[in-house]
Amino acid sequence: MFVATRMTENPVTVTPDTSVTEAKNMMQKNKFRRLPIVQDGKLLGIVTDRDLREVSPSPATTLSVYEANYLLDKVLLRDIMKKKVLTICADATIEEAALIMAQQKIGGLVVVDVKGAVVGIITETDIFKCFVDVMGLAEGKTRLTIGGADKIGMVHEITGIFKELDININSMVALTGTEQQGELIIRADIQDVELLTKKLGDKGYPVLHIAKIG
Repeated sequence: MFVATRMTENPVTVTPDTSVTEAKNMMQKNKFRRLPIVQDGKLLGIVTDRDLREVSPSPATTLSVYEANYLLDKVLLRDIMKKKVLTICADATIEEAALIMAQQKIGGLVVVDVKGAVVGIITETDIFKCFVDVMGLAEGKTRLTIGGADKIGMVHEITGIFKELDININSMVALTGTEQQGELIIRADIQDVELLTKKLGDKGYPVLHIAKIG
């Protein structure tokens, strides 16, 4: 899967001269948490809802609502924006986006094209949806977690048993475990789970978990 197919396209952007009040209202109205700051087609920075909260008056302030709003109207995004923006190309993979977000401990990335123009936003929610889709959690059928030695031919042997029983595999994820043990998570339309479980076990691949999903 690629970032281009999972991102939010044509995200709302603002200029550096946008006020904090305007940006805050925009985020609340549209229910998003980050705003890329662009001028003349160039990405200059980004602000998040957290940035806006940090510059907003505390609830304990003695300022009136009018006074607080007046002050926020005077603060521009150019004064508070983060100029170092982490970006990713639209043709990058979802795995690359997830790795960057995990390493940098951030919830989203600005997506740019080959010229550096902003074309999208990809967030942790988009990554979660990808995981659900890959695992087939919303589509039903039976999900098996199969254990066994992490060795050459493991996938071939297991899928061969499915072929023997005329079972079509809808999705499959291989995971490397510890101490040379691995796991294969398979979603399929299985009529006789007991027979499949026995054949897998006979070949040294115990079924660790069975779930009917969807």
